[in-house]
Amino acid sequence: MKIDLNSDMGEGFGPYRLCDDAALMEVVSSANIACGFHAGDPDTMARMVRLAKARGVGVGAHPGFPDRLGFGRREMPVEADELRQQVLYQLGALTAIARAEGVPVAHIGFHAAMGSMINRDPALADMTMQAIRSVDPELIVFAMPDTEIERAAIRAGLKSLTLFLADRAYDASGQLVSRKLPNAVLKDEAAVRARVRQFLESGTVTTIDNQVIAVRARSILVHSDTPGSLELARIVRSEIEATGATIAPAREVLAANPHAGVRREDIR
Repeated sequence: MKIDLNSDMGEGFGPYRLCDDAALMEVVSSANIACGFHAGDPDTMARMVRLAKARGVGVGAHPGFPDRLGFGRREMPVEADELRQQVLYQLGALTAIARAEGVPVAHIGFHAAMGSMINRDPALADMTMQAIRSVDPELIVFAMPDTEIERAAIRAGLKSLTLFLADRAYDASGQLVSRKLPNAVLKDEAAVRARVRQFLESGTVTTIDNQVIAVRARSILVHSDTPGSLELARIVRSEIEATGATIAPAREVLAANPHAGVRREDIR
């Protein structure tokens, strides 16, 4: 079985680096590259694309709100069409930079508050997916399973790859626990290793209130801004490889199996 390991990357700007992107690029199979709004800039974007090309890592756009101070985690009062244009602007910027380097943009995944806003509004989700399709109907949309973003992508005729978040706590409904609450972000290496192993072996996760729920996903996300993200990504990769699975970019994962769900029988 092929599984994607992805991370949000290039989330510094100018001389400022959030993590060791070059080292992390050696571990992941897909890079979600910040497009200059919540983080990133043209030079950083080009550097990420070149690193990804050299290492065979899939390139994806990671658009967010233009809010560097809040790192794109604060919702902004934007009209639907304004949000649509912000997505297109950022996707277009990365697409141009990647094309100049001879690299295709394979996927798109929304950052923080932008994704949350789209996910709450089916009409906004449909508008956004139609805009993405107009740019490239082959783009893969990264989304958590059973969300409005995933459903809208499917309605628009786009492929979707669903995510399991290795470093974030889930609630009983399968949603992420707010970062404002205690224990929402997992930083302990042993805890991350255990939950990734549980996911790979049974397709489940234990929630913050100790319930076990199913998670349908074929890509594992590690946030680069989580403390110790490089080591956490290495742990996730080692657990994937220990099952006998192969780490591969999103397009290869979907080409091998268009039905994005991890099952025990897939691993054996």
